Amino acid sequence: MKFAQCLKGVILASGVMFAGAAMAEGDAAIGEKIYQRALGSGCGKCHDSASNPNLFESVKKLSRDEFKTVMEKGRAGMPPILAAGVMNLPFVKSANLTEDQAVDALIAYLKKGK
Repeated sequence: MKFAQCLKGVILASGVMFAGAAMAEGDAAIGEKIYQRALGSGCGKCHDSASNPNLFESVKKLSRDEFKTVMEKGRAGMPPILAAGVMNLPFVKSANLTEDQAVDALIAYLKKGK
């Protein structure tokens, strides 16, 4: 009996870990779409040039909250993009993502790398 309960626990834990990994992959896929389509032309239009911060590097240096704040309020020459640019994307709306989920998806993509 104890072996069966232990085996159920292992199977349940494995399923939870697999589901978490699958959700992280899904987050990165949505994050990639956000990166490519935010503000119509995508984040890379500005951030892939040498004169602007590389987001793939910035995500390593900024905390999640700092990153979200930059998206919310903008910084230097960057406009605020979270409310007007990201949350208005059709696939973000249709997925009913919250701002936090959209930020987390973008961060997941950036941490994964190109």
